[in-house]
Amino acid sequence: MPTGRVKWYDAAKGYGFVTSDEGGDVFLPKGALPAGVTDLKGGQRVEFGVVDSRRGAQALGVKLLDAPPSMAELRRRPAEELHGLVEDMIKVLEAKVQPDLRRGRFPDRKTAQTVAQLVHAVARELEI
Repeated sequence: MPTGRVKWYDAAKGYGFVTSDEGGDVFLPKGALPAGVTDLKGGQRVEFGVVDSRRGAQALGVKLLDAPPSMAELRRRPAEELHGLVEDMIKVLEAKVQPDLRRGRFPDRKTAQTVAQLVHAVARELEI
């Protein structure tokens, strides 16, 4: 069976298109979706049968190969950018936190809150 990626799908209109891995776009009607599936996201991988109709290739018996990408994954920073953030975080920790800790003290409250926000932001980016 051919495979491809959803080019776009409009649930309100009840159709969309799949770009086949073999090349070309295939019409995707609502009736070809698996039971219980009402919407597809662009980029989602699918497997499907193809029938030639008056209007061209049409998908039949669509099977989902992977879950749609989440909005968080689509908005995820590139690894190179995150690498820079981690380097900056390390520099801040070395300059603002380590000296106080070496002296047996915790950083002042304002510095601690700022650094904690930075560390949490980097952690959220890694978690996605």
